[in-house]
Amino acid sequence: MYADAVKKDVALVLSGGSVNGVMMELGFLRRVRESPLWERVGWIYGTSAGAFSGTMAALDRLDELERFLLELQGPDAFRPNRLWRLPLLGTHEYALPRTIDERVGDIRELAAALRDSPIEVVVCATDVTDTTGGDDPQDAELVYSSRHASPDVMAQAILASGAVSTLVMPVRVGDRIATDGAWSRNYPLAHAYHQPGVQLIVAFRYLARYAPLDGTPLATIRRRLSRFGRVPPVKALIEELRVAEEREARGEPAHLLDMITRLMRVVVLRNTLLEERAADEKDASIEALASLRADVEALLREHVSDAAERERLSRLVAERFAAARFPFRHDRLVPRVTVRAAVGDVSLEPRYRTPQTWTEEDKEALFRRGWELTDAELVAAGLAQPMNVAYSR
Repeated sequence: MYADAVKKDVALVLSGGSVNGVMMELGFLRRVRESPLWERVGWIYGTSAGAFSGTMAALDRLDELERFLLELQGPDAFRPNRLWRLPLLGTHEYALPRTIDERVGDIRELAAALRDSPIEVVVCATDVTDTTGGDDPQDAELVYSSRHASPDVMAQAILASGAVSTLVMPVRVGDRIATDGAWSRNYPLAHAYHQPGVQLIVAFRYLARYAPLDGTPLATIRRRLSRFGRVPPVKALIEELRVAEEREARGEPAHLLDMITRLMRVVVLRNTLLEERAADEKDASIEALASLRADVEALLREHVSDAAERERLSRLVAERFAAARFPFRHDRLVPRVTVRAAVGDVSLEPRYRTPQTWTEEDKEALFRRGWELTDAELVAAGLAQPMNVAYSR
């Protein structure tokens, strides 16, 4: 069903990256689309922003993704809730599913179309189902493949992967309750390594730069409540808000949500770095083991003159290496090209309660940045020729 004249041996890995990341991710995908690598792409692994952009790439609908992103504003993805709803429903409504339905199409139909795509899409979400769990860290990670999940479940997984948990409530995926995949695996590199048939990984890793917390809501709430300041409970709340503003001014978490947001940033950064470090260490170990075996065989050739004895010892060495209990001993060395993308002069700050307008000019600058960073890495790796034209719509 998925046979193709060109062997599928390339995997793309797309990290989470909020609004800046998804804009540059489009540039990354467009540049890979224009390279000889594209027809070899058999898998796309994505988390959060990478889940949706990877879906559109696998369906070869990057033009539609670009139009969608050019129209997108903060409230189209995360719409601020009214203040009285905050304790019960979180700070925002998850508006992205409805926006996708209105501007791109039914997300379930997109997921159904993935079944017929020559590219398999794998997305990661975080399991927050109320269970006792265990010691296996995979208990917290949910992984869904377009080859195996039903369209309903795959559609839900794509949306759950991008449901930023410091803003919105989790969503249901099949029989699980799931949220932002960045908590468990923001950069799904290991899944690409473990996929049989992958001979090259081309990865996009967003290097986040976080804007300071927007303290306007605290001052706004305090100002609105001041007219009721003679009511004892309200007076006490106003004082709490004033203290929270002072904490914020000192660089401390202003409130619990701010603390959770900071912790999430730590978790995302740490699991991303550990993902890349584990891949680097595996590569180094595989190379060192291969070098060690080559050295042993060279010593046999140099110091054992009897051909039969040399053959016997060589066979024993091969058996010993095959029986070695290294975790990576059956792994293969997979070449990897990584585009590490950080914002430059242009950055779309996701201030969700007091959103700023994201201009097309700034978005296009981020598209170009993703394109240019990818072009530089592909050319340096000898996988593509330099493009004579810059990114253009």
